[in-house]
Amino acid sequence: MKEDSLAYKVYLEVRKKILSSQLVGGARLVESAWADKLNVSRVAVREAFMRLAGESLVEFGEKGGCFVKKMTVEDVKDIRELRELLEIGALKILFSKKNKQLIEDLELICNDFSEMVSKGYYGGACEADVRFHERIIEGTCNSRLISIYKNSNIPLFHMKLGAIMGQMEDYLDTEKEHRAIVDALKADDWNKAYTTLVHHLDRGEQEALELV
Repeated sequence: MKEDSLAYKVYLEVRKKILSSQLVGGARLVESAWADKLNVSRVAVREAFMRLAGESLVEFGEKGGCFVKKMTVEDVKDIRELRELLEIGALKILFSKKNKQLIEDLELICNDFSEMVSKGYYGGACEADVRFHERIIEGTCNSRLISIYKNSNIPLFHMKLGAIMGQMEDYLDTEKEHRAIVDALKADDWNKAYTTLVHHLDRGEQEALELV
């Protein structure tokens, strides 16, 4: 297997463990240990760590070593502000497009979320949560907006946060808020959609701040 393919294998494995909180903020990632564990070279591991650093999932210490990046108060606030700019802007575009297929897609995602929660598959519920917001962005059909969103690490932040939030009340609130946004799109009620999304983002920020 080529070195770049091996690096990608390491990247996927470490990324998965970070996003599922099996590797917590501050944990040291040792090149030799990961090379032995995944039967790859240290070069492949180093390349994987560099890619993860580019996604702000890991960072390199001043005296060497690679560590899982801790979520800071600044991270939470920065992401919250960016999400409001991008997602509310996207939602406004959706109201001008009135795309019925998009609304159906969002309803299906809501149904997936509900099913995952009812079965106790909280990882799947978190993925559905991320898909809901990504679909709002994608629904704009604005390639630059979509690119900014994906390159912003918002989906990664969202997944990481969701992995450490396990209160049933959080999931029920998320389901209610997502469905309220869909209902507002159906009814062409911008004010309801706007206030619901802002409340949704505010709640997420407060819950995140309690965890950092």
